[in-house]
Amino acid sequence: MQTALTDLIKQSTVGQEADSILRSCVHCGFCLATCPTYRLLGNELDSPRGRIYLIKQALEGKPVSTETQLHLDRCLTCLNCETTCPSGVRYGRLLDIGREHVETRVKRGVWDRLIRMGLRVVLPHTTRFALALTLARACQGLFPRAWTASVPPRQRSKSWPPARHSRRWLVLDGCVQPALAPNINLAAARLLDRLGISLIKISEAECCGAVSYHLNAQQDGLDFARHCIDTWWPLLEGGVEGIIMTASGCGAMVKEYGHLLRHDSKYAVRAAKISKSARDIAEILAQENLDTLHFKPEMRGKVAFHTPCTLTHALGVQGLVESILKKAGFELTPVPDSGQCCGSAGTYSILQGKLSRRLRKERLGALESGSPQQIVSANIGCINHLAADTSVPVRHWVELLEEASR
Repeated sequence: MQTALTDLIKQSTVGQEADSILRSCVHCGFCLATCPTYRLLGNELDSPRGRIYLIKQALEGKPVSTETQLHLDRCLTCLNCETTCPSGVRYGRLLDIGREHVETRVKRGVWDRLIRMGLRVVLPHTTRFALALTLARACQGLFPRAWTASVPPRQRSKSWPPARHSRRWLVLDGCVQPALAPNINLAAARLLDRLGISLIKISEAECCGAVSYHLNAQQDGLDFARHCIDTWWPLLEGGVEGIIMTASGCGAMVKEYGHLLRHDSKYAVRAAKISKSARDIAEILAQENLDTLHFKPEMRGKVAFHTPCTLTHALGVQGLVESILKKAGFELTPVPDSGQCCGSAGTYSILQGKLSRRLRKERLGALESGSPQQIVSANIGCINHLAADTSVPVRHWVELLEEASR
């Protein structure tokens, strides 16, 4: 693709990166068939190729409008298009650059700004989100079910196993997961404890930065990343093997630390090492001898696995969860179009509610088609989003594995 970026943009490191990505696109259109929003809306401007044209025009100094912003906002950042693209276009990175640039040129409405500010102020902070969730649970009876469906019941937490093994890994506790589903990381800790690995939880590292970064507050997102690096680094130097992620959305962000902070002289080296040391929980369990867990037959059953986009397309972890569940004796039901997005996508389900609900309805239809006893996934956002509109229990797959190994 030929480009003519403005001199000011082209002279910046971000502009040079955008120019390189734009030039790698050959207009083939393979991405259209795998784009959820194009499939729903049929508008090429709501496809990766269409959005690439919009970003190109914006960076070339051409007029942008609220319509430009809307088409960029509608992208789920599922990265299905990156997996499909034969030219290796780094669309996700280009979208971040384009969104940030358009944000400086198009003023959002007051209501839109307030919602986005509220999300940035509450979601990345564990205590604030927990208080907000407690309030929402207390007020559930005052509002229609449709408004409160995404508020899950409170879970009773169990005891965290003591750090008694020489092998140690850190775990990102996360910002919303401790309040929404505290037993996910607990299940991971108990499971790994039985395999001779101690999981260390550091509450000081709250948010990975993804929430702020993908709401176009990119510097705030990078500050969260720097805080996580500062918190983890002494422990990594002290012999901890790496960082385990039980939420693939967080894992996708941490894997990007090295790239996003590569020009930061203070953090570049540490960020790159942090990214290399981060692993999804499935990658760790796949390397262990799971036969020692002695899975109980009565605890197993029919399960449908929803593959988060961040697990498959951002982290490149494909088939590991399914193989682990099968090895443990679970029966996986067939899921048509298993690579499709559920519509959660971080804050997308709040900011683009109608599209998000349409995608969720499609995904639940596919997941429930095999009559599973439970639906499992690998990302807290997907789990909470799917659970809001189905009677089938939706949980993290590690919770099932831990229960079956007791």
